[in-house]
Formats: sequence, structure tokens, C-alpha cells
Amino acid sequence: MTVATHPFDALMDITPRPATVFVKGEGSWLWDDTGKRYLDFIQGWAVNCLGHCPPAVTDALAAQAKLLLNPSPAFYNAPSLRLANALVELSCFDQVFFANSGAEANEGAIKLARKYGTLHKNGAFEIITFEGGFHGRTLATMSASGKKAFEPLFEPKVPGFRKARLNDLASVRRLINEQTVAVMLEPIQGEAGVWPATDRFLRELRALTEQRGLLLIVDEIQTGIGRTGKLFHHEHAGIEPDIMTLGKGIGGGVPLAALLATEHASCFEHGDQGGTFNGNPLMCAAGLAVIEQVGKPQFLKTVVDSGLYLESELQRLSARHGLGEVRGQGLLLALDLKLPIGASIVAQAFEAGVLLNSPQADALRFMPALTVTRDEIGTMIDCLDLILTKIGAARRVA
Repeated sequence: MTVATHPFDALMDITPRPATVFVKGEGSWLWDDTGKRYLDFIQGWAVNCLGHCPPAVTDALAAQAKLLLNPSPAFYNAPSLRLANALVELSCFDQVFFANSGAEANEGAIKLARKYGTLHKNGAFEIITFEGGFHGRTLATMSASGKKAFEPLFEPKVPGFRKARLNDLASVRRLINEQTVAVMLEPIQGEAGVWPATDRFLRELRALTEQRGLLLIVDEIQTGIGRTGKLFHHEHAGIEPDIMTLGKGIGGGVPLAALLATEHASCFEHGDQGGTFNGNPLMCAAGLAVIEQVGKPQFLKTVVDSGLYLESELQRLSARHGLGEVRGQGLLLALDLKLPIGASIVAQAFEAGVLLNSPQADALRFMPALTVTRDEIGTMIDCLDLILTKIGAARRVA
């Protein structure tokens, strides 16, 4: 038996992590094992939509844990039924399949589309996705993604994914053939640096897919559950997709995801889809607590107001330091840095006790809790302002 020389060594080294161990979270704040406090504008990559350890979620988990954890997905359980019905009532979809992660939900969407192609489109199986898109880390979802770093990994990839360009309807139209069954996209490409699909593009894409008899799949893993000011981002464009995937925020911090489909698109037969932990009552109880909070009209208005304030503060910061545009909507925003200084800013902010994310070398992405306050936004902006001032001074000296 090999003995780890350091506690960190027992974990597979799959990403660079600072030598910090977090032990406690509350709202927008995290604490490490030395007692240092950090303002969190990542929130588990938009996972903790109500912040760290929100009482609504922790109370729901504690209550459900005393009743029933997992009776098997072969049986109904009350929390999954309540959550499924709540999602159906709040959306344009008719049926829900629960999963454990966004990638698993997207994998299910791909399988559902291919099943639909088998039954209704003479075996059509190709799905048009988009350059820059990110749909997960299973083999199929990596194949569906348009992330350049994925291209050389784990070959051979799963075939059947043609890549169009976001906001370019002609590029989609050119890829449609007799093997096409669906079009799949993120309404805002998060990992690519927060690049939104325009409302006009989403409407035109919906019209095109209806005209050609194709399914429209929206990956709302990051944009769903109130992140952009509506419960689901596609509502901004006034469209009704055939399939939607949810993850991240729906669990409020616990592993929960969902695949939603209209009755027309719901074509799984017994044995086609499943999963040991899918729809377990413990996670679904957390999801219910989240939906009850985020589904309130006043809550979403607060998200809109906070998003506009954060956007205006970032724009002010950009003008002050000669940076680029602010992209995104609601509380999913990016600041174009114009230079590859993202990693340096993230490292300096970490030392100052603020957690930021740089999905691309020349951009910062902001994904705070939907409950973030103006004071917390101000604290982050002040920290970022100081770092940018130092970087500018250092560049002038150089």
C-alpha cells in the first residue's frame, strides 16, 4: 500500500488547486481551516443559487434525511413527484427525468433526441451544436461540446455532432441534412467566456427547427433557475423548446439535475433510461426548497436588480481601466479584459479573500449567489479595482 506524503496527494490531480481547505460556508462567504474569510463570486460555478448552506435547503435535507433517503428509482417517492409537478407547472414541458449532474442530464437529452430520430425520422441521429459550447464531460457531451481543448482528448469521440456558429442562422441551415434530428445549444455560452445567443437568434432558430421538423434542445444547466432574471433563460426570447436540461442551481448545492421534455418529444420506453440515484428523495427535497424560493416573482425581480447593479459597476470599472465590454445577463456576467491577465487577477483576488473565475485568459466570469447584496458586490468591485490599478501601474513601469 502506498502512503500519501500529504493529505492532498490522495486526491487525483485533475486541476490546479490552491493549498487551502474550506470548512464552512454561509451566504456569499466561505471560511478556510485557518479562519480566513472569502467573498465567493463563483459559488461552485453557479451551483449555490441561494448561497452557501441556505437554511431553506439545509432544513429540507435534514427533515428528509430522517424520513427516506433512497427507496430505488424503481418506485415512486413523494419529493420527486412534487418537484416534477412543480417544474411542469412552471414551464412549457410535460415530463421530467431527474439525474445527478448536468452532464448526465445532457447525455439523457442526446439519447432522447436519438430515440426520437429512430421512431419518427427514419433513424436520424445527428445533433447540430455550436462552436464554443460546453455540455459536460462524458464522452458524448464532450463530443457535443465545441470546446477546443476537448478536441484531442479521449479519441475516438462519439460521432454525430456538427458544429454551427452562435448567432449565425445560415451556419445552422447549411448543416441540416436527412440525418439531422435536433439542434442543441446553451442560451449563454458560459465556459467560452459568457457569450449570449441573442433573443432574435433563439426565435429564428425555433422557427427553423419547427419548419424542418427538428427538436430544439436548450442546455440551461448554467442559465436556468433564475440565473438571468427569469426562471429559465429561453423565456427572455419567448420561445418554447422541445427539451431542456437543468443542473447546478436546481439543487442549491447538492447533486441534482433534470431533463425536461414536451409530450411530443418524450419517447423513452421502459429500459431506455435510468440511474441508481436518479430522483432520490433527499436531493429532490433540496430541489423543492430551491424552486419554492426562486419561483417567487419578487425573488426574480431582486435578481434582475442585482444583475443590473453588478453590470453597471463592471462597466464603470471597465471605463476606468480601459477594458472591454460587459457580457451576459442577470447574475451571469463577464468582463472582457482585452489582455490575457485573467489568471493573475484570480490569484491576486484569492490572496485578498475574493473568489473570481477566469474561464478564458482574457475574461472574468461572475456567478455570485442570487441572494448577493449590493454591499457584497461593492466589496468585490473594490478588490478588483485595486488589483487592476496595480496591474496598470506595473505595466506602465515595464
